[in-house]
Amino acid sequence: MSGRAAIRRAASSGWERLARTEAPELPFESLPSDGIALAPLPGTRALEDDGFPFEALSDVAETESWRKEINRPTTHIHKWWAQRLGTVFRAMTIGAFAPSGTDIFDLFYKPVRIPGGTVFDPFMGSGTTLAETVKLGAKAVGRDINPVAHFLVKCALSVHDRAAILDTFHAIERDVAGKLRSFYRATLPDGTQAEVLYYFWVKTADCPSCASPVDLFSSQIFARHAYPKKFPQSQAVCLHCGGINEVHVEARDTKCGSCKKTFDPNAGPAKGQSATCPCCEHTFPIAKTIRASGKPPAHRMYAKLVLLPDGKKAYHPATDEDRALYAKAERALAKRKNAYPVVAIEPGYNTNQALGYNYRSWHDMFNARQLLCLSMLADRIRAISDPVLRELFTCLFSGALEFNNMFASYKGEGTGAVRHMFAHHILKPERVPLEANLWGTAKSSGSFSTMFEGRIRRALDYADDPFELRVSKGSKTEKVFGLSEKIGAPVADDYTAFARDARVYLSCGDSGSTDLPGRSVDVVLTDPPFFDNVHYSQLADFFHVWQRHILGENGTRVTDTTRSDREVQNADGNEFTDRLASVWEETHRVLKDDGLLAFTYHHSRQEGWRCVLQALMQAGFGITAAHPIKAEMSVAMPKQQAKEPIDLDIILVCRKRSKLETHRWNGDLWGTVAPPAQEQVNRLRAANRKLSRNDVRIIVMAQLLRQLSRSPTLDTALHLLDSANGDTEALIDRIHGGGTGQSDKPVKRKGAV
Repeated sequence: MSGRAAIRRAASSGWERLARTEAPELPFESLPSDGIALAPLPGTRALEDDGFPFEALSDVAETESWRKEINRPTTHIHKWWAQRLGTVFRAMTIGAFAPSGTDIFDLFYKPVRIPGGTVFDPFMGSGTTLAETVKLGAKAVGRDINPVAHFLVKCALSVHDRAAILDTFHAIERDVAGKLRSFYRATLPDGTQAEVLYYFWVKTADCPSCASPVDLFSSQIFARHAYPKKFPQSQAVCLHCGGINEVHVEARDTKCGSCKKTFDPNAGPAKGQSATCPCCEHTFPIAKTIRASGKPPAHRMYAKLVLLPDGKKAYHPATDEDRALYAKAERALAKRKNAYPVVAIEPGYNTNQALGYNYRSWHDMFNARQLLCLSMLADRIRAISDPVLRELFTCLFSGALEFNNMFASYKGEGTGAVRHMFAHHILKPERVPLEANLWGTAKSSGSFSTMFEGRIRRALDYADDPFELRVSKGSKTEKVFGLSEKIGAPVADDYTAFARDARVYLSCGDSGSTDLPGRSVDVVLTDPPFFDNVHYSQLADFFHVWQRHILGENGTRVTDTTRSDREVQNADGNEFTDRLASVWEETHRVLKDDGLLAFTYHHSRQEGWRCVLQALMQAGFGITAAHPIKAEMSVAMPKQQAKEPIDLDIILVCRKRSKLETHRWNGDLWGTVAPPAQEQVNRLRAANRKLSRNDVRIIVMAQLLRQLSRSPTLDTALHLLDSANGDTEALIDRIHGGGTGQSDKPVKRKGAV
């Protein structure tokens, strides 16, 4: 069906009027010949319809979620901790402007434009909302209190000169690549020269009884395949002589090929939180022993993976030559001035674990060779004269940091080799860290050069020709091009410039206070932070100190931390509620009276939902619709380790309460909550989605909040919520118990890429 036919098919008279309305003259791409123009008309929106196609959109979002960095590369040029799915926010944006009755899933694959609309995201994070808004031809306003988020979104959405970027990369390569790679060379036993892909290290702790250094291996197998049942060969280090042995991944007894001694490759001195000294057999607590030393733990290099001249890879033990080369890097680093940022790590929920291992400053997380090579690369990037290019390559440099530190580890064969330091969403000291070749080779993972190809080039390609994913029958996936505008526009740094002629306005600061005029925004789309989860600023400081080191102490980098006492994220529920309410109050001020606020959210605890309800109603909003949708985490380690993983988000659609009718509940509450919750669960199960009890919980809680937000007063709503716990749990049990009885852990769906 053509775009014009879709317009004629729509049932809403407002939709028909829209088809005849000419788009205003704005500095956007012209509307495609078969395109559809949406405008912020009054009335109910498609995003508020009960028939919003969340199950079909979830299938597309599922496919995107497995390789977000490939399927939405523009918003994945740098690490952020809540990188939402572009599929979801494209659908939300279209649904927020399209009138009720519109077939959103059909429109999803049409060249839609919203030339008269303005979308605001007060928690822009990695910029998903803004990128999807730009693709749809609307004006985008983004704000975030964290300087790292502001920086990466600015780099992602700015206009970039592809030729200049390539020339700059090649110039950097000419100037420093050879110097960096010289510290990752090795001579093999037959005299062959080879490049080192990775050095393998192990943390050591001095035995409190005999003072002997103890390797903190929990297993002497240090390299295995990502699919060990199919490929059981693995690499084990002999702790008697240091020899490297290929062993079966489940072997419990093997003879070292070098010293001929037998050992258990699946055992090591460390077991859980304790270690046993091989010399005196004294068992001691690891963390307590390291803390008592008063310094970060020491490391021992024991193996390397080299790239042979014929392109094959080979594991070898560390040699005296390797140790001498590392010592050379230590001496070179000592001679450099201002080589790296020296900034203390502040205590916090996400930093205390590192502090407990005596990591006192951010540079403690790197070894000397890493600091040397990062210093040389940083100096070269700082010398780039063009500010846009300097910022883009600083962004690339910053992104490479999470793979090139002593908190990274080895994922093994058959997958990307380097497990980045934030795999656990905390600063977890790694007992067997991996040191990667910073510049890298064609076979490297997480290196500066390969990330240039995998992140920057891929993002440029996507920005020039964005695509959407379509899952066809048989779960085959295709890319659909030609639906969107290019990504890339001059970014305004104040509202005056934005109002005059800009498409994108980004700012860094408290979203509870903006320079946006009242009633100037048509739609607010966002994803607020959780109050008791990952504290972004505590982790973002790892990147911020290096960005500041290269780009200077100015603008958004005046201080050496991204932490702020105005952050919404707060472990205290009352503080979180007050700060979130402050942002929603500002949202209420800048949003047009007939505009929508829509955001994604999930939480496993009652308190998390109470905070959201209180903040919304305190700010003057009520919920008009709630839709379950695929959440972003398909491969995140915290989800894989959870007993009741949450695979869904909830889209909460809100309007100003002054535009809504209130309702006094008199025994009829659950009659309005249970049916839509049951229907949504039924729709998801009919689409072959397995739901955990926590998935059902968020559906029930969202429908409960939807009704309670219509209460006459906030006190009434909160009282009903607080007294509804027993009924809530009973309804969750009843709905969840109506499932198939199969495992409630989500599985990778066919067609995921």
